[in-house]
Amino acid sequence: MPYPLQKNAKNFPSVVSILQYLIRANSVTPNDAGTIAYLAHQLSQLDFNIEVMESNGVKNLIAHRQFGQGSTFAYSGHVDVVPATAEGWLVEPFSGDIIDGVIYGRGAADMKGSVAAMLNATKAFCKSNQAKYGTFFWLITSDEEGEATDGSVLIAEYLRQNGISLDACLVGEPTSHKQVGDTIKNGRRGAISGRFTVHGKSGHVAYPEFALNAAHIAGKLVTQLSNLEWTKDVPGSKTTLQVTGLTVPDIVDNLVPAICEVTFNVRYSHGYKSHDICQRLADIAQNMEGDIKINWERPCESFYTGKKSDNCFLSLIENVISEELGQYPSLSTAGGTSDGRFFASEQTQVIECGVKNETIHQVNEHVAIADLLAIERIYKRILFKYLG
Repeated sequence: MPYPLQKNAKNFPSVVSILQYLIRANSVTPNDAGTIAYLAHQLSQLDFNIEVMESNGVKNLIAHRQFGQGSTFAYSGHVDVVPATAEGWLVEPFSGDIIDGVIYGRGAADMKGSVAAMLNATKAFCKSNQAKYGTFFWLITSDEEGEATDGSVLIAEYLRQNGISLDACLVGEPTSHKQVGDTIKNGRRGAISGRFTVHGKSGHVAYPEFALNAAHIAGKLVTQLSNLEWTKDVPGSKTTLQVTGLTVPDIVDNLVPAICEVTFNVRYSHGYKSHDICQRLADIAQNMEGDIKINWERPCESFYTGKKSDNCFLSLIENVISEELGQYPSLSTAGGTSDGRFFASEQTQVIECGVKNETIHQVNEHVAIADLLAIERIYKRILFKYLG
């Protein structure tokens, strides 16, 4: 092999061996592959109270330690990963092998690297002699990369049922661009998919006056969808609608189609909620020819964390990164969805901060050891400032 491959981490910082252990667990959604038990054991050694919830093959970890009166802070993360085959990889995708100071493996960036860094930061914080205040939660699921029906949504419901209100939640999703800490997410656009089924009237193509072409109606519908304006958008958080499919079943070249399906996805600004999107598109369909039915799929609500005048978690993280990097991070709400949506509320400030996201879900997903150490330092500063 033309690369200096190092399979073990004996000569590397402890966070590297933690990450290698996590990567070597083949935890494709919803299987946690032992990682929940591993984290539960590690946190129990730090005097965290441990609870593991199971639902439909998903394991969720809720761990907490109360230091005294003060704010309630949570770290939210996931141990599940998307599938990977060996084709195209420099190393085995579940090996965690190291090449030139870079750890390769599925989940290295999304988001086992963050989990490893937070675990080390938590150890440093809990073992320090500094005075500590408030309550510290770890909220970990093995159902983030899938449908997310048995993961963080159930954790959030558990918190509500037990009267637990989070003041701040740090989500360890990979958010950085060119260097660790240069970009954080203070919200996410919402997402919803849908399917228009256009019903017209079939007929012979030579006599279109006796038919109602569902494909023609669908074409007009697509034009209207593509020309929509979204007036509630704000800079940095724009709503986009993409048509993902236009289908006529059982095509015959001399038959006017009676049915045509239009599939689409909307990624919407935090100025909207899913019911706003549904109502607007339903109004468009109602004013078209023919009979148009809409089915909605996979709704994920938007969320946004702005500045607060008191105990502002966003400002704290901005200042921590400024101290670490010498510059403030960019704020973003772009990208896909995250489990942060389940915890965000008027009470709970949710911020996402993690390693670089350039290789997530890709062949040769990786994280540099230097980046892993950088996010560990950032996490330590956050803990010592927010709970210290």
